[in-house]
Amino acid sequence: MVKKRQRVTIKDVAKEAGVSPSTVSRVISNNPRISRKTTENVLAHMRRLGYHPNAIARNLARNSSRTIGLIMPNRPGEALLNPFFPEALRGIIKAATKSSYDILLSSTPPGADDLINVKELVSTAKVDGILLMTSKVENKSIQYLREMEFPFSVIGSPYEDSDDSNHVDNDNMEASYELTTYLVKKGCRRFALITGGRFLTVTEERIRGFKNALKDNGIKKEDGVIFVGEFNEETGKKYARRIMQSGKEFDAVVATDDVVAYGVVSAFMEDGLRVPQDIMVAGFNNSLLSRQCTVPITSVEIHADLLGAQAVDVILENIIKGERQEKRIVPHTIYKRKSTFE
Repeated sequence: MVKKRQRVTIKDVAKEAGVSPSTVSRVISNNPRISRKTTENVLAHMRRLGYHPNAIARNLARNSSRTIGLIMPNRPGEALLNPFFPEALRGIIKAATKSSYDILLSSTPPGADDLINVKELVSTAKVDGILLMTSKVENKSIQYLREMEFPFSVIGSPYEDSDDSNHVDNDNMEASYELTTYLVKKGCRRFALITGGRFLTVTEERIRGFKNALKDNGIKKEDGVIFVGEFNEETGKKYARRIMQSGKEFDAVVATDDVVAYGVVSAFMEDGLRVPQDIMVAGFNNSLLSRQCTVPITSVEIHADLLGAQAVDVILENIIKGERQEKRIVPHTIYKRKSTFE
């Protein structure tokens, strides 16, 4: 078990630098009354001790920008084609506008780490807080924001130390468990799960729920095949065709996103496979695609707009009141449609 490092305080810096805590505070706030020699001395000890000024206190000491930085996923143009993000963004903007805050969108080039953008927003004081739209399994941005004590919130659950981070999420493991169990009760015994990248916490949680449901319902491990791709229609079509070419008789496909499920249904129908008579299909997000598909798709409603709005509320609590470590769970609902005989 990793031992948590004890946090360095202003008092520690003051003691090492041989000055008062109030002098350290004045150095942090760039008070012109502090001499250059004293400033350099204090800054040198801050660097040596690894002290990061409390960003919440800095925000209170200066004029607030009344702006929240929104970190979009890599390839934001593609992300916005997925109904989840526009819906979440709608909730974010509505909640921010209600509190007279602006949203500053920041995106990361493909292959780059969003930590670069996060550090820039923090260091330039462009925003009062940062909202991360996705949670990765290895999230350096969350770790950095914790260390800097900078107000932030996450849509999704941090993979580790979730109790130490502001975040808003669904119970994705339970939702996946319920959806898979529902299909088992419909008579399905051989499953395929098609999901997006495993670097995302939401993916890992939905895989875990899927596996647990199969195990608890007495279905053998080999009868639950997992395919990993992207959150797009092409992934759904690709693996739907692989399922058909496998020669194995699958009963159901669970897709962790409606865009993927739409691709699955389209590929099955193009190749003459009937949904749900030959194979059942279910997805997540309860998007317009699931409702308007030629065969309406059973889907889990995760309330993306509410996730976005709640994430803003949490970050404002952090900015205004200094409250941290808040976790909110948004309930989910399964809407049963024709793709599973409903």
